Amino acid sequence: MSETLPTVLLVDDEEHSLASMRMALEDDFDCLTATNADDAARLMQEHFVQVIFCDQRMPGKSGVAFLSEVREQWPDTVRIIITGYTETNDIIAAINDAGIYQFLTKPWHPDQLVMSAKNAADLFRLNRENAQMTLEMRYLSRSVESKVEEQRRALREGLGFENVLRAPNSPVNGVIEQARQFASFDVPVMIHGEAGTDKASVARAMHYSSLRSDRPFYAINCVGVDEDLLEEELFGVRRRGMQGRNTQKLGLLRKADQGTLYMTGFTELTARLQLSMARFAITGEFRPIGGGEMERSDVRLIVGCEKDMAKEVAADRFRADLYYAINTTALTMPPLRSRLADLPVLAQNYLFDAAAKHGKPVHGLSDDALRFLERYDWPGNLRELENEMVRMLIFSQDSILGPELISRHILQANPETGRESDAKLDSVLVSEGTLKDRVEQIEMRILRETLTRLKWNKSRAANELGLSRVGLRAKIDRYGIAAPDKKRGAQHQEEE
Repeated sequence: MSETLPTVLLVDDEEHSLASMRMALEDDFDCLTATNADDAARLMQEHFVQVIFCDQRMPGKSGVAFLSEVREQWPDTVRIIITGYTETNDIIAAINDAGIYQFLTKPWHPDQLVMSAKNAADLFRLNRENAQMTLEMRYLSRSVESKVEEQRRALREGLGFENVLRAPNSPVNGVIEQARQFASFDVPVMIHGEAGTDKASVARAMHYSSLRSDRPFYAINCVGVDEDLLEEELFGVRRRGMQGRNTQKLGLLRKADQGTLYMTGFTELTARLQLSMARFAITGEFRPIGGGEMERSDVRLIVGCEKDMAKEVAADRFRADLYYAINTTALTMPPLRSRLADLPVLAQNYLFDAAAKHGKPVHGLSDDALRFLERYDWPGNLRELENEMVRMLIFSQDSILGPELISRHILQANPETGRESDAKLDSVLVSEGTLKDRVEQIEMRILRETLTRLKWNKSRAANELGLSRVGLRAKIDRYGIAAPDKKRGAQHQEEE
């Protein structure tokens, strides 16, 4: 007799979203679907549901309101909410009210959905086993309870880091292993790395793999924010106004009590905010704006730094006491140019996410396109790569995206002389050498970019560049420029 599949209830007012979720999960789960909270509640009464995936924005009752009711009637059912990027902070604030186990942002990836469902089903099973063992073995040795807690801890530690996309042989693997170790120790962490290296994902994964995973996670960007506004967001407001009117606003240091606060752009804090944060990092105390007394909060700080913190301290631009209070443990996220083994995985994932978001299905990137992308230096790191995938998707006409869609400055990157020297035209303009040699470097890049963009149609390339076909062929031979895939030679011949 085959094993009964866990039952998952999918709630979304959009039929196509329900169909997509069912398609992703139906091989491993018995899926029930509902388009509103009332129908979902009826299904809960009729079936033994282990996991719920519920959309937040629905006509009538919202996802959080419905899951709050589920928590009262079916507390064992693991509750997961699906939300858009713009409402993430609101959902995090509502997690405690509805007892939400996890939230997924749109657009979700099928593998992410399946992994979340399996982890939730495992948690449901472990909670049931734990409850049963507590009733039946209350007077047994503490070793039994320790074993159950070890199982639950192992399950928690398996969450989060899978969302940090990387290849099997990625240079990031060592960073992730360090982060896993740091996650279980309740100490502050400093994450170094250039802008756009996805430090926030590592911070979030560390939180959800820590003992604070059932408490809130907040993130704030300190770059370019007005000092007074940032102080208000961090420390909150408690003022007594005229006619007995009081102004109160909870800051993130209070909201994140027992949880984690991730602060990116940490080196951009002003001297006044550095002093206040140093007091909190050392003593756990802070004073809300307008407040008369110090308050305490138990918050784990994880900070992201794009500058060399040691140099900032040495130059008296950053407080040494704050630096040493935070720098208990440190990680360094490598830039994309140092982890090009991950580029195919990252590029395809960004492309599929963009395709799902904009409703334009594609099958992926061609090998030629990936080769061109791997030649580029990516100064904007993962953000620049994500933007490039969106741009390519917009201009695509075929299901497989080729190199002709890639931005011109990326196509002009020189594959022979190394990535450090091919990222910018300025390096050629200021380099040493004769005028003839330097002009030839620029000419070679323009030829390669034009031919690739026009899919090696030599007639069109010659016309665009103001050359004869014979002149173009001579320059191609002179510079040794070859088509990305010689096996498709017939397709690269000029049109007669």
